[in-house]
Amino acid sequence: MKVLIIDDERLARDELRDLLHIAPDVEIVGEAAHAETARALIATTQPDLLLLDIQMPGPDGFTLLATLPLPVPAVIFVTAHDSHALHAFRVNALDYLLKPIEPDQLKAALARVRDHLACRHAQATVVPPGKLSAEDTVFVRDGERCWFVAIKNIRFAECVGNYCRLHMDAHRPLLLTTLDALAARLDPRRFVRASRSQLINLAWVARTAATPGGGIIATLLDGTAITFSRRAAREFRQQHRLHPHVKNPRPL
Repeated sequence: MKVLIIDDERLARDELRDLLHIAPDVEIVGEAAHAETARALIATTQPDLLLLDIQMPGPDGFTLLATLPLPVPAVIFVTAHDSHALHAFRVNALDYLLKPIEPDQLKAALARVRDHLACRHAQATVVPPGKLSAEDTVFVRDGERCWFVAIKNIRFAECVGNYCRLHMDAHRPLLLTTLDALAARLDPRRFVRASRSQLINLAWVARTAATPGGGIIATLLDGTAITFSRRAAREFRQQHRLHPHVKNPRPL
């Protein structure tokens, strides 16, 4: 397990290095004192896990996560400020450790990370190279609220200028990337373009129906109806071998 330590306090980084000796499978691939250094190290070392402080000079830990390329590594927040606890759990981090860190708590947190990474690895073997698996996550924020979103939980995404809005559960947060960039990283067997501005997760489609003009309307499990453009409808039929006038209860 490759781990990157991100904390602006040298003594805190030293403490984490010492504590990680309890885990022989951990390889510390670097340290960073602020977000810009961390971002560069993440790009070069490709860590599995970030041990991430929240309050740092310059951009904080949440801002760092929001600007990382996909997929975002697993994260354990490590901080002295328990006021951030509710926020961290809202973003669904794998764990949240308060300083000073108890060895047993770190050990339990690392065990949860191993389970998470094993699930990711199993999914990665069934998707095309370079694509995100259903268990991979993206980090999104909407004002003060933040989330780690599993790819499988995205029902559909739509273009909002240079960003894209993710539709999942009752939330509609923005992902700081274009819809084209997101589509390029997703498995085309799971996600299809309904138009230039919308992308659908086929696992959430309840039924599809032909329209009089040769188009397609896809109804999602939550009742949302999405109309395919003519070009997207034609490509969808070719990919799934649908007759123009045949209704299909589930495209998968």
